[in-house]
Amino acid sequence: MSAKPHQISPFDPSDAGGDDFRALHLFSSLMRQEYWPEDPPPVLDETVGRWRAVPGFVDRRAWAVWEGEHLVALAAVSIADTEDNRHLADANIEVLPEWRRQGIATRLLERVVDVAEDNNRRLLIGNTDSHITAGDAFMRALGASLGLTMSTSQLDLTELDWTLIRAWQESGQRQAGQDFELVLWKGPYPEEHLEAIVELLGVMNTAPRGSLDIEDAVWTQEQLRQWDAAIAERGTEKWTLAVLHRSSGKFAGYTEVFWNRHQGEILGQGMTGVFPEFRNRGLGRWTKAAMLEQILRERPYLKWVRTGNATVNASMLKINHEIGFQHYKEQAVWQVDTGVARDYLNARQEPGTESR
Repeated sequence: MSAKPHQISPFDPSDAGGDDFRALHLFSSLMRQEYWPEDPPPVLDETVGRWRAVPGFVDRRAWAVWEGEHLVALAAVSIADTEDNRHLADANIEVLPEWRRQGIATRLLERVVDVAEDNNRRLLIGNTDSHITAGDAFMRALGASLGLTMSTSQLDLTELDWTLIRAWQESGQRQAGQDFELVLWKGPYPEEHLEAIVELLGVMNTAPRGSLDIEDAVWTQEQLRQWDAAIAERGTEKWTLAVLHRSSGKFAGYTEVFWNRHQGEILGQGMTGVFPEFRNRGLGRWTKAAMLEQILRERPYLKWVRTGNATVNASMLKINHEIGFQHYKEQAVWQVDTGVARDYLNARQEPGTESR
C-alpha cells in the first residue's frame, strides 16, 4: 500500500496479503452499516471468502482506492464466460460517505469501462440501494437507465403464523394429489439430477425483467458445479426444494434458501418459480411453506428471512406479504451502454466540468 492519497491499484484476492484483506474487511464493514444498519458487522473470514470464492466461469477484476493504509473506495466488474448474455458486464462501485463527490467513482468507472470494452461487452449492469442515495444520483448523471426496481423484504420469524404455514401445506398436498411430490437437496445439486436441474432453473427466465436488456440465462452442468463450489467456499449452505411431476418425471418448480454460517440468524430466500403450465395449483405456496417448516425444525435459532422481488412481480409479492414479509428497502437495477459511459468520462475530462 502507498501513502499517496487516492491511489488506485488493482485488487487481486488471489495474492492479497493479510493487511490488504484487513483493510478490505474494515471497508466492507463500514459499507454494510449503510446497507444493513441493524446487522452485526461481518467477520474477516466472511469477507475473505466472498472475494476469493468466485466460480471459474466468471472473470472478476477489482480496484481499490487507498488513502494511506485505509481503503476508501472499491470497484469490481465481472465478465461471465457463458453462451448467453455475452453483451453484458456486471459492475459495482462503492465509496465511503466522507469520500463521495470527489471524482473517485468516475475514476473507478474508467477502469470498469476499459475492461468491458476490452471484452467486447457493450452494456454495464449495476445495482443501487435506497439506503445510499448517492448511488442513484451517480447513475442518473452517468446517463444510465432504470431497468428494474426490486423490493427487499424481511420476515420476522418470531411472528410467523404457523397456522397459515400448515394450511398452505395441506392445501398444496390436496391440490397436488398423487401428481406431485417434494424433493429436498441440501448443499450442492446432486450429480444424478444435474441435467434436469439445468432445465428446472430455466423457470426463472419467466420472471419479470422490466426493461433490462437481458437474454434468457441457460446454465450448463459444469457452471452449476462451479457455482456450488464457490458458495460452499464462502461458508454458505444452499437448500433446494423442488416439485417433481410424477407422471412426466419433470420438475415443475422449486424454491431455494441460503444460510451462511457467518450470519447465523439470517436466512436468505433465493429464487422461487413454477413453470406456467403448472401454476394455479398452490405449488408455490406449498414449497415455500414446506421449506420454512423444514429449515426452522433444524435451525430454530434463525430470526430473519430476507428476500428480493421485482416490484412488478405482483404474484410473488402477494405470497410473501401473506407469509408476513415486510418491505424494508428498495434496490434499483440500472443499465448503461459502454458508449454512453465513455462519453460521460470524456466530458468529465473537459475544462470546467465537475467530477462526481
